[in-house]
Amino acid sequence: MNLIKTLMTILFILLTFQACSTKNNYRSESFNHNKSFPNKSTETTKEDLLYENLKAQYIDWKGVKYKYGGYSKNGIDCSAFVQRTFKDKLNIQIPRTTALQSEFGEEVSIEDLKMGDLVFFKTGFKVRHVGIYLEGGKFLHASTKRGVTISRLDNPYYEKHFWKVIRVLD
Repeated sequence: MNLIKTLMTILFILLTFQACSTKNNYRSESFNHNKSFPNKSTETTKEDLLYENLKAQYIDWKGVKYKYGGYSKNGIDCSAFVQRTFKDKLNIQIPRTTALQSEFGEEVSIEDLKMGDLVFFKTGFKVRHVGIYLEGGKFLHASTKRGVTISRLDNPYYEKHFWKVIRVLD
């Protein structure tokens, strides 16, 4: 376990020194399929820790396939991935289902998005989808087509189906 932590730390340090230092406004970027974790911005210690925990979860779960009702690396659905991320990386218990997660915290405007906020989408008549907002217009989620991935809020699909933002973290 210590070897894995050491390797993850070394990998993070190498990636940090090679990362681009500019921060783009997500509306000015194209509707590309950039799946990379957003570059770290200059934030307070609390945000630094949140960033590192979300990045570690992404690295650990990237590409795990979507499975409705799933809760493991054999397959996971969007609300289970969000619940596991909050439990495993942030030590916060949140509800298991998208319906309950959408009522769990405080609703905020999309203009006030902060890292760690839950972003919700209405993708069908009674179908809901959830992800965790990162930075730069990107969010982390378990996609039905790509598994655990990073997508953009300005992707036409997600822009069309956007529903609301819930803030769970202070």
